[in-house]
Amino acid sequence: MPEFSVLELKNITKSYFGNTVLKGINLSVKPGEIHAIVGENGAGKSTLMNLIFGMPVIHDTGGFEGDIIMDGQVVKINSPRQAMELGIGMVHQEFMLIPGFTVMENIKLNREPTKPNLVSKILGSNMETLDYAAMRQDSIRALEKLGLEIDENAYVSRLPVGYMQFVEIAREIDKKRARVIVFDEPTAVLAESEANHLITAMKRLAEQGISILFITHRLDEVMACSDTISILRDGELVKTLTREETSVEEIAELMVGRKVERGQLPSRSVEPDDDDIILELKDLTVEMPGERVRGLDLKVRRGEILGIGGLAGQGKVGIANGVMGLYPATGEVIKDGEALKLNDPKAALDAKMAFVSEDRRGVGLLLDESIAVNIVLTSIEAQNKFLRRTILPGVHLLDQKAVREYALKIIKDLDIRCTGPNQPVRRLSGGNQQKVCLARAFSLEPEILWVSEPTRGIDIGAKQLVLDLLVHFNREYGMTIIMTSSELNELRRICDRIALVYRGKVAGILKPDASDLDFGLMISGKQPVKEVG
Repeated sequence: MPEFSVLELKNITKSYFGNTVLKGINLSVKPGEIHAIVGENGAGKSTLMNLIFGMPVIHDTGGFEGDIIMDGQVVKINSPRQAMELGIGMVHQEFMLIPGFTVMENIKLNREPTKPNLVSKILGSNMETLDYAAMRQDSIRALEKLGLEIDENAYVSRLPVGYMQFVEIAREIDKKRARVIVFDEPTAVLAESEANHLITAMKRLAEQGISILFITHRLDEVMACSDTISILRDGELVKTLTREETSVEEIAELMVGRKVERGQLPSRSVEPDDDDIILELKDLTVEMPGERVRGLDLKVRRGEILGIGGLAGQGKVGIANGVMGLYPATGEVIKDGEALKLNDPKAALDAKMAFVSEDRRGVGLLLDESIAVNIVLTSIEAQNKFLRRTILPGVHLLDQKAVREYALKIIKDLDIRCTGPNQPVRRLSGGNQQKVCLARAFSLEPEILWVSEPTRGIDIGAKQLVLDLLVHFNREYGMTIIMTSSELNELRRICDRIALVYRGKVAGILKPDASDLDFGLMISGKQPVKEVG
């Protein structure tokens, strides 16, 4: 393999609104090299790739520090078009195809060759017609480079998902100057056989001198095809290794390894017991786009804080959304020995379960309503709380005094920083908005509180306050907490056990003090040396 680099990153640093997400990254890619970039959710992988490809989100948020170098020259990449002109392509995790167009039309989109005709000779080149013969030849050539036999005239909407991914790749390699292609989680939506075919195709491209940046969380795929592996953690480049000098175990440990500040949590009057199961999920499936659950089994002990972790798109977020009736679900949900009616949010609430959604602004809050209204609304609708009778049978009015008194109390208890209960939620900080979500759930007096991504999008100080509140609910009120989070470090700080989800099922359950190696292996679908829990 050549010693010189086609692409080099020097001291790349990127911040979003004061939060540094990339910290002095140095990385180089050689011609014809498959260079894997691995790391947990939030490690900085996608930000780094967006930066290389000139995505608007980078430059609309202040740009970045450091240099991008191609062939020894510093280059400026302020848009995807500039990236493509330099020979950089990107295969996105979400398909960027037009379903109603053919394979050929998608491959040549915005780069269609034209040919002159009688009208164009008189009125100019704008009147030239598409050269379908050239388009067809180019498309067949690109597909052949991938070793595929796909009808270039087939409509994309009629292709299997795996073939759509290959059309995306064919479009990138058809670009005449393609030198570096970024693959962002390309196997996330593929079946195993399709993923194997993709890896074979990547190797073929590398043999033709095209460099590949391969973003993935599947460590077996990394070891199957990568020449070089760079591990990111918390925005830093931890280590760059060749495939020959590392192993799945070492990569897994480097991905996860960090100091876990668990500290001394308050004691309980009664510790969770394996024989006292408050909730059991049997063969649960949830049709949540991007977070499908596929036949999941899980037992939750009364009074514990159970963490649910795993990488993005593996199904962890779908569990709570399915149990609470927000997405279509099948299987069994059994609480205290009684089977719950699925696909019915009221039945879940009647079973004394509450849910704080990961979509705080879209689902969790009414942003233009007051803090007080947001806190009590679900209690009013589901439990008829905060209502007073009238002289008319069956007619109730909102008890404004009770609402205000309760809102003032919980604002004080949860330390919601605001001007008062009538302040619109939209004007609160992210951390205080999350406290309002927790206050709403708490007002239901649930026995089980599902909370999904509770610290997403809030600053580090507010994160600790939210985690402290969950521990407080659990210890003071005996509330069973089921916390879904992409922040494995936070799960390890407050949870009694952590269930790791992979491909829609529980891969296993670990204690929070299990080794970094075991956590790294399990979130990647590999079994640790010894499972605990």
